[in-house]
Amino acid sequence: MRTTCPYCGVGCGLAVKPQGRTVVAAGDPEHPANRGRLCSKGAALGSTVGLEGRLLHPMIGERRAGWSEATALIARRFRAAIERHGPDSVAFYVSGQLLTEDYYAANKLMKGFIGSGNIDTNSRLCMASAVVAHKLSFGADLVPGCYEDLDLADLVVFAGHNAAWTHPVLFRRLEAARAAGQRHVVIDPRRTDTAEVADLHLPLRPQSDVRLWNGLLADLIQRGAVDRAYVAAHVSGFAEVEAALARDDQSLAAVAADCDLIPADLERFYAWFAQTPRTVSLFSMGANQSAQGVAKGLAIINAHLATGRIGKPGACPFSITGQPNAMGGRETGGMANTLAAHMDFEPESRARLARFWAAPAVAERAGLKAVELFDAVAEGRIKALWIMATNPAVSLPGTGKVREALKACPFVVVSDVMASGDTLDLAHVRLPALAWGEKDGTVTNSERRISRQRPLFDPPGEARADWRIVADVADAMGFGEAFAWRGPGQVFREWARLTAYENQDRTLNLGPLVGLDQAGYDALAPVQWPITPAGEGTARLFVDGRFQTPDGRALMNPVAPQGAAIPLDGAFSLALNTGRVRDHWHTLTRTGLAPELCRHAPEPYVDIHPEDAAAAGVTEGALTRVRTASGEAVAPARLTDRQRRGDLFMPMHWTAAYAPAGRANLLVGPTVDPRSGQPEFKHSPAQVRPYRETWRGFFLSRQAWAAPSDLDLVWRRIPQDGCQLHEFAGRGDDEEREALRRVLIKGSPAAEVLRYEDQTVGSLREAFLDGDRLDRVLFTATTGRLPPREWLAALFTQGALTAADRSTLLIGRAPGQPLSTAPIVCACRGVRADRIDAAIAAGADDLDAVAEATGAGAACGSCRPQIAHQLRTRKPEALHAA
Repeated sequence: MRTTCPYCGVGCGLAVKPQGRTVVAAGDPEHPANRGRLCSKGAALGSTVGLEGRLLHPMIGERRAGWSEATALIARRFRAAIERHGPDSVAFYVSGQLLTEDYYAANKLMKGFIGSGNIDTNSRLCMASAVVAHKLSFGADLVPGCYEDLDLADLVVFAGHNAAWTHPVLFRRLEAARAAGQRHVVIDPRRTDTAEVADLHLPLRPQSDVRLWNGLLADLIQRGAVDRAYVAAHVSGFAEVEAALARDDQSLAAVAADCDLIPADLERFYAWFAQTPRTVSLFSMGANQSAQGVAKGLAIINAHLATGRIGKPGACPFSITGQPNAMGGRETGGMANTLAAHMDFEPESRARLARFWAAPAVAERAGLKAVELFDAVAEGRIKALWIMATNPAVSLPGTGKVREALKACPFVVVSDVMASGDTLDLAHVRLPALAWGEKDGTVTNSERRISRQRPLFDPPGEARADWRIVADVADAMGFGEAFAWRGPGQVFREWARLTAYENQDRTLNLGPLVGLDQAGYDALAPVQWPITPAGEGTARLFVDGRFQTPDGRALMNPVAPQGAAIPLDGAFSLALNTGRVRDHWHTLTRTGLAPELCRHAPEPYVDIHPEDAAAAGVTEGALTRVRTASGEAVAPARLTDRQRRGDLFMPMHWTAAYAPAGRANLLVGPTVDPRSGQPEFKHSPAQVRPYRETWRGFFLSRQAWAAPSDLDLVWRRIPQDGCQLHEFAGRGDDEEREALRRVLIKGSPAAEVLRYEDQTVGSLREAFLDGDRLDRVLFTATTGRLPPREWLAALFTQGALTAADRSTLLIGRAPGQPLSTAPIVCACRGVRADRIDAAIAAGADDLDAVAEATGAGAACGSCRPQIAHQLRTRKPEALHAA
């Protein structure tokens, strides 16, 4: 079965073989996005499609309900809010995890029939600034390039984009191009895996991106590298931008000083850009997730417009989306400030939608963007809220405030695949939605390519497609005739008709797909829009130099450098940056089910430069308190010079179910870009201090466990192959430890307990046996080291314990067998860093040699940049390995 991966915006095709309630997933060699490649997350899909923890029936409170009762209640509560407080008293918050058909249905209901613009998407958190920059420059939200441009480019600039982790399949593609001579420049405060293997890394001062790109444009003008003929024929606003640049000192020395860069490195980048017509600038979260996100995007686009590097093979500014269908949501009007099919709220577009939908109440104005939407919930202006396929109680900034808002909201509905979660647990009604492998519909990837997601399994329990759930509620609200679809193919055809309806000048046009019958929809091959009358896709936009503006010309927009939206001060003198790790996805709903994806980054952490750590009294691996004006988190510290002095980094994935004290977005403030509404995730003033626990321990059990709310503990849960590992620490006394112990051993079927206690060092070790099988293990200590967890965890995967196992259980490792505690590098093969180092020491001098010796990097390849870093560190002469 051919389908599409549910993770990032690359949109990889999969060749999937169902096996019972799991799958064997491989890359589809015929899909143009990935050509058979697959990353670690895609390769582990088989571990994530089971029914563990699934929501399988509608729930009203804690009571199981039927669909008719649940939809009737939702319709009644939404109608009541609209009648009493107006249509803007209700809202939808949706997700790039939805399929295009789902997005279209939700947008149609809210903006066409409820009559409010209050539908926004979690794509607001990742791509909204790029959307605004596209609209200001091109006249519409249009991504001009395609993945083939990455093959053809001679220079690729990664602007705030750690592609090696966030888009690993594209990075493998770029790795091949670089081997053929392509140059890579990384603009990022952090020395990421992408930066490690680049030809040039510019570790700029946070929030100085606009200064750097403006300096580039000024340098291009000075060098005579502007394509004056292209600008004269196709671009407006150049003179205004040039005049604005002249107001600042654009000398190399001044720009380098403001960006805190080595002048020679900056000059090298400017020279390479000027000398390389085939240049692609890939920008993503690091540029977008900022109070200056729109300005950053405009500055990047300005450099390409001034040099005519757009609409040509190997040359474009390229915004890379984070989610599998962020583009589909943007197309269908899933964002609060747009209507469907790239239309806006001007009277002509509203009237067009009213005619097409026969809609009684098309929204008159843009709705509330994500952060302000939840502010409105907190203020009581939103009376009924429907959240679909996303987890804002973890993913939004200032999650403490978001949780309080949801608790206070009179009526919260959540459609999701899981039965419990940070957001789900605050809902009045929970609706069971289909998961990947059950869904049927389409997604659009970062290069505008529409691909099919096809069902591999029958719907479990009473779970339903999101588009159908929306249609059922619409019917209960009295709008059934407009939502009487019988399948996703009908929804798609209606959506395609809308893109073509009265379309004189909009680039987004799926008209040739309107006539698809069901068989054609089922067999739909990947295709890029706009689609020609012959049914062929379009790889590049603006090839003829015409843009979707009234005069057909692109517009260059002056942008001024700005300081940080919230400056650092004495109390909060460090800058916190949040982001993603390599093998996890969003809030762990899917990847947390796969132990192999928990190996590379098993728990939350805070990266800190060694000098900053020393000043704060923080040591390697020690629990560390990170505080901002918005909240506090606790996570182990990782001391690394890959982090700039003065900067911190925390990943954002962990939730209350995995590490309640390690939730990074609790620390992020409410500051947003004033034009896009995208939050500032990359620069929160912060401080760090040691946590100073009085005791610590770990607990292994076959079931997941959560700390009692009355115990003030820092704990993390890490899935293992046969059990769950729980790490915890406290600042209490023996009474606190004993209270925890009573909770952990309660209900154990153990017939035998092995116990060792040494009160002089505060050590307690217990193993609980159910016959010959290990049931639970508890180790705590107030001083000294605890043993590694790996051997004990592995015992849960075997049957009966051997006599040797029993004799050493309380030691924590098998006698005479050294156990590596080095970090996992290759999640697919479970290869640790020390094994790779040993292979390098034995003569492996490039990536392929390491793969042959250890297996690391031979499967999905997501770990290859990290292996390259080890090669460079251990054998600096092996530069060709990168």
